[in-house]
Amino acid sequence: MKDSLRSSNVVRNTTDDKNKMPADVANSLALFDLDHTLLDVDSDYLWGEYIVKHGLVDEAEYRTANQKFYEQYIEGTLDAREYNEFVAQFLTTLPLERLHDLREDYIKYEIEPHMRPKALSALRHHLDAGHDVVIISATNNFVVSAIAERFGIDAAYVLATPLEIKENRYTGKLTDRPNFQDGKLYHLEKWLAAQQDKGVTYDKTYAYSDSKNDLPLLEWADVPVCVTPDETLHAHALAHRWAVEDWAI
Repeated sequence: MKDSLRSSNVVRNTTDDKNKMPADVANSLALFDLDHTLLDVDSDYLWGEYIVKHGLVDEAEYRTANQKFYEQYIEGTLDAREYNEFVAQFLTTLPLERLHDLREDYIKYEIEPHMRPKALSALRHHLDAGHDVVIISATNNFVVSAIAERFGIDAAYVLATPLEIKENRYTGKLTDRPNFQDGKLYHLEKWLAAQQDKGVTYDKTYAYSDSKNDLPLLEWADVPVCVTPDETLHAHALAHRWAVEDWAI
């Protein structure tokens, strides 16, 4: 998997390619959720487990809180701002360079083994067709932007919960709404407006997700695809005749 991700055969979604695009181009857009869609795991939860395992936070306190928030996410009751500020508190304790080193180790050992082969194939299908591909995740941009690189997706095509940085340090705060539930549409609409300012519009949209939390996004898309969906989303997909695919490793 690792070698195939980094091979010269992978088509990359980059800002350099888009800068060459003529004005007023209609294109197709494919939106991919990250956790339990492109990945077989939850990257946010695993980041918490990683910093516990390496003794970077108090194990009992952090794991108890992390598990509570994860269960709330599964149940659909999560306060996304509270959770993301909880996660961001650890980031305030170290300089960016040290955090980036930890993140690289975390992705190599905790994330890369869980990158779904069928997800990579779906990404390649859209990229080979000339579509724009965006990874859109409720997880924070510190984690998501680096994982997106492993899938060949440039940071300009990543929408995630935005964490604040001041004077080269994380502050523990968000700069805008969490990218969660209908917050994904909020951030997507802002991104689409910026694309339109560059002369790029979309005549067909696809969305891939596993979670009932992404029902607003899936209902917005022209082509919703439910990937190894949770029970609620699976029932909704069957009732609305949406595509259901099993990408589990």
